[in-house]
Amino acid sequence: MSSTRPEPVQVIKQRRDAALEALVAGVPYIQWLGIRFDRRGDELTAILPFDEKLIGNPALPALHGGATAAFLEVAAVIELAWAGMWGEMEAAGTAPAAAAARLHLPKTIDFTVDYLRAGLPRDAYARARINRSGRRYASVHVEAWQDNRARLFAQGTGHFLMPEAAGQHEA
Repeated sequence: MSSTRPEPVQVIKQRRDAALEALVAGVPYIQWLGIRFDRRGDELTAILPFDEKLIGNPALPALHGGATAAFLEVAAVIELAWAGMWGEMEAAGTAPAAAAARLHLPKTIDFTVDYLRAGLPRDAYARARINRSGRRYASVHVEAWQDNRARLFAQGTGHFLMPEAAGQHEA
């Protein structure tokens, strides 16, 4: 009886990290904002490192509302794309670059942001939770904090149009 030996954990981690990096690298606006992602298994935390260009009100100073909204929306879109990519990548052992190249990002239908307090001039973090994801539609909730996870400075809810799966076309 012969069994195939499982891949070493480090190889799996490298493949997952490369897939996430390829996914994020495909969106220039994410690079401009400086958003990074910390991956722990299938859980992502978006990180917005502080940068002076993100300040909207220098008198306070506070993060610009548009930068905050973009950060939340990016976290939601990448979470949706990553969740879809994760299943395909794990099932087929697909190469990270190949999986990211075939991926089409969800399109925003609407996105609502609740500004709970001023974003301070420091790093911010966000986590997205997919409430529902079907073939055509997804709903995501995102929470953002800075120093204390329990003290949110913004949260958002978005609805997204999911990209067509390969081979799926409208009749």
